[in-house]
Amino acid sequence: MELIDIIVFTLYVLMIVSIGLWVSRDKEGHQKNAEDYFLAGKSLPWWAIGASLIAANISAEQIIGMSGSGFAVGLAIASYEWMAAITLLIVGKYLLPIFIEKKLYTIPEFIEHRFNTTLKTILAIFWIALFVFVNLTTVMFLGAKALDTIWGSGDGSLLFIAMLGLALIAAAYSLYGGLSAVAWTDVVQVALLVLGGLVTTIIALNHVTPDGGIFNGLTHIYDVAGDKFHMILDRSNPEFQNLPGIAVLIGGMWVANLYYWGFNQYIIQRTLAAKSLEESQKGIVFAAFLKLIIPFIVVIPGIIAYVLFSQPAGTAEIAGVVDAFTKPNGTLDNDNAYPWLISVFVTPGFKGLVVAALAAAIVSSLASMLNSIATIFTMDIYKPYFNKNATDKRTVNVGRISAAVALVIAVMIAPQLNNVGQVFQYIQEYTGLVSPGILAVFIMGLFWKKTTTKGAIIGVLSSIAVALLLKIPAVGLPFMDQMFYTLIITIVIIAGVSLTTNPNDDDEKAIHLTADTFKTSAGFNLGAYAVLIITAVLYAVFW
Repeated sequence: MELIDIIVFTLYVLMIVSIGLWVSRDKEGHQKNAEDYFLAGKSLPWWAIGASLIAANISAEQIIGMSGSGFAVGLAIASYEWMAAITLLIVGKYLLPIFIEKKLYTIPEFIEHRFNTTLKTILAIFWIALFVFVNLTTVMFLGAKALDTIWGSGDGSLLFIAMLGLALIAAAYSLYGGLSAVAWTDVVQVALLVLGGLVTTIIALNHVTPDGGIFNGLTHIYDVAGDKFHMILDRSNPEFQNLPGIAVLIGGMWVANLYYWGFNQYIIQRTLAAKSLEESQKGIVFAAFLKLIIPFIVVIPGIIAYVLFSQPAGTAEIAGVVDAFTKPNGTLDNDNAYPWLISVFVTPGFKGLVVAALAAAIVSSLASMLNSIATIFTMDIYKPYFNKNATDKRTVNVGRISAAVALVIAVMIAPQLNNVGQVFQYIQEYTGLVSPGILAVFIMGLFWKKTTTKGAIIGVLSSIAVALLLKIPAVGLPFMDQMFYTLIITIVIIAGVSLTTNPNDDDEKAIHLTADTFKTSAGFNLGAYAVLIITAVLYAVFW
């Protein structure tokens, strides 16, 4: 990279760390307590919540991984984003009122309220393991891989150094400042990542044809790669196993999205830190609008890279493009799409901005995960089992230490992902082994008063066996269908066990809901209708 790019990137790092440390400083006469550290003092406004939700979500696995899937699949991968917009509305209307009324710090804490401490602890340990061994590792690996391609020769020589650098930037403010530092820096990070994504897309489109021009480039990729602009894949498409046609809209995608947006600690935590329920719901709607534009700055670059690689008539010839997407073993390196576009087309100065935007996406997600690991470990494991009377100062320090340990473990494990193809699909598939069972437990626990603790425990444990059976190649099911059928079977198991073991009409810990629980403001309703209409139009256009 040129000196100007290094300067721009360095300024970004200094700015983010400075903002994080400044907003999380101890105010005069007020020492940081547990609520300040883990829930930002419950003071976040709607726009900070919405921005923070997207910054936590859009990371390396989205920018790098979804661009890679855009290269391989096309716009169909955008279903994860556009259906997430609808999922956010469901979370805002039907889940947040219950979570905020219970004054939760963590999602496992809800399990204790509704079921028992044993199940809460099991899920807390599971979530910590998932964050460390899947989420942190993939985010760091993909981010470092991108930086290695942009800054280095792409041979992996900078991989570990880049991972270490990203980890240190995230740790520099998140370990000290907690959720307050994470959420307020996310406002800057999300603006930067959208700007960087737009710059990359526009510059890449300008280089698609020999004559140049953004609209020429857009028209060309649509003309020569029209099959990449369909949201619903048919069975003849080689990617049907990953995105099984209409079943995406009515099946397993709902499992993935409801689990991720409704019951994922590092996502839902910032909504629990709102000034009020109404403020949190407005933040949800803002995030839903942002989700609708993400594919245009994440997936489209992958399609551009595919067109430049496949070289249909009328496409600009770029030296070294075949080698850039071919691994030593001859297989395609789909996830190289986004970093390759940056390294080849983005000019000095802009390159520093785009790399800073990429780093912003990575660092914000790392910081969010670290804060969630700290929260779950401290509030659900350390405090109840090791020190029930821990002071605020002690809990905050334990949170910092646990997050630091998780980060070290992830840095050591992340290089092992070097042999994976589409990392985004890899994450979805293996998270899908456990997410249906957990989602079933939450749905039944929230909305069916007869659900018992025994039913929930047997259901969540049996769901893993069911998922593994459905994953057998002889069954031949796409993994999204596996997730959907696992959810249905688990719900049946929970219902069956609950009905045969509950001597009462309702479980003694059942949640009693009324129509007033789900009342929403006019602003939320208006925004929700707008999101639903826009999503319907997008699917109609790109069906």
